[in-house]
Amino acid sequence: MPIVTSLTKMLGIRIPVVQGGMQWVGVPQLVAAVSNAGGLGVLTALTQPNPEALRVAIRETRKLTDKPFGVNITLLPSINPPDYAGYAKVAVEEGVRIFETAGNNPKKLVEYFKANGCKVIHKCTTIRHAKAGARMGVDALSIDGFECAGHPGEEDIGGLVLLARAASEIGIPYIASGGIANGRGLAAVLALGAVGANMGTRFMCTVESPIHQNIKEKIVASNEQDTVHIFRTLHNTARVYKNKISQEVVAIESRPGGAKFEDVRELVSGARGRKVYELGDPDYGIWTAGIGMGLIHDIPTCKDLLTTIERDAEEIIRGLGQMVVPERQAKL
Repeated sequence: MPIVTSLTKMLGIRIPVVQGGMQWVGVPQLVAAVSNAGGLGVLTALTQPNPEALRVAIRETRKLTDKPFGVNITLLPSINPPDYAGYAKVAVEEGVRIFETAGNNPKKLVEYFKANGCKVIHKCTTIRHAKAGARMGVDALSIDGFECAGHPGEEDIGGLVLLARAASEIGIPYIASGGIANGRGLAAVLALGAVGANMGTRFMCTVESPIHQNIKEKIVASNEQDTVHIFRTLHNTARVYKNKISQEVVAIESRPGGAKFEDVRELVSGARGRKVYELGDPDYGIWTAGIGMGLIHDIPTCKDLLTTIERDAEEIIRGLGQMVVPERQAKL
């Protein structure tokens, strides 16, 4: 029996699991594999060099799946901001009706998507930001706990507390992100009030993931202690894999007097991070990874992964239900 939540109903998917929009990873082959397996695959718009390239990626994805998929648009601090409006316009023109937004002040994007009949999931890391997202009129929130890869915010609140607070304070559906990699995690976040789970690191380590096999094997060989935070002193904290480069960045930030972004710019360049995935050298640059690595022990297909997650979550939920028994029976 399937797990039915407001997320599965809203998006037309079978399993309440969303693949996070990951830079250099959310490409057609992975997105289609996740959607075909019953979850929601998400193309990462900014992985594509321009809006027209995103149009091509959307069409490639459609050739690989007839199931729903979405597009992620993340608003990043930048001297020369990408053409966010152009990416949004192309995706809508191509018939995409599910979007994930992240970053600061996506209000204009949200208004544009809603005016075109789209569903919007906005990613945030605090209850304060979640409430602001709800006021913008998004359909659901993706709430990132401190465990997540990428940017966990500056308040260091783990998912256990963050999600439980959201259950009592947020008036719209939300999915959980950070540290979820198996059916037990999905069952847990549903118990905390979420309507589904967002997974990033776990989907990096699948057959259809575009990253180099060496990096997938490095994830399998690693555990929850193999990440580190960079940019803490710059108030733009990011959780990344603990390697030679990220530890050098931390050392520079720890110098007396601190550091400026210019001091680490070359070390953390996106071009170097992309080469990690292409060349398979885990020490070549900065790459994101969550502490969910401690729960990843294999490299399955997306179909096998989601089938296992669905089955295990169902079994756990049924088992929890059996703990509730009539008072008379409990005394026997």
